[in-house]
Amino acid sequence: MVKKVVVKTALVLRTCSEDMSSKNGFVWPGVGKVATAPDWIANEECGNGLHGWLYGQGDHSCSSYLGATSKWLVVEVEESGIVMLGGKCKFESGVVRFVGAKADASAYIIANEPRSATVAVIGASLIVGDSQAVIVGAFGTATAGDSGTATAGDSGTATAGDRGTATAGDRGTATAGYRGTATAGYRGTATAGDSGTATAGELGEIRVKYWDAKAERYRTKVGHIGENGLEKNVAYRLNDNNEFTPA
Repeated sequence: MVKKVVVKTALVLRTCSEDMSSKNGFVWPGVGKVATAPDWIANEECGNGLHGWLYGQGDHSCSSYLGATSKWLVVEVEESGIVMLGGKCKFESGVVRFVGAKADASAYIIANEPRSATVAVIGASLIVGDSQAVIVGAFGTATAGDSGTATAGDSGTATAGDRGTATAGDRGTATAGYRGTATAGYRGTATAGDSGTATAGELGEIRVKYWDAKAERYRTKVGHIGENGLEKNVAYRLNDNNEFTPA
């Protein structure tokens, strides 16, 4: 009796231009078709193969195709042929399983690759409830309820409810509710609710809400890192005079 060999595969996320072309003029085929690198070399160096983010996680900056018209692909690849290269991987060939928009591609890989549930998938949009934690990669949207923790990568959006913690990477947006903690990276925007704290990186912006008893309404104090003594990567809250002070 011949023993059946089970080939283990994994899903890889990647991008290409609108016309399905990528580096060196390689053109990706449609869904269900096999893509094969014409220059494959099985070494641990960039180039000489097809590239992507294993399970959807990796360094987004290694892709040149991140514009509004870029195509997002999910490729099924034999695990034995995957070579890891730090923030990305490469492989000789794979079957294209999905082609479309960023959000749809990330949703597809999360639904069909179990190991994506434990990593920060690029472009993902995830929501969890109170006291739960959620993390997404660059360009993603993470939302958590009260006392929850939401984390998003560069250019991402992280939102948490009251007493929650929201963290976003460079150029990201982090928002937390009452007594919440919001942190954003370089050129990011961190917004916290009443009695909350906000932290931003270089050239970032911090915002903290407070109650104006005289006007009987909430207002938001806005500060810009590098101005009026506000320093990068320092957590700020509002004092009794509604002025920023280190937390």
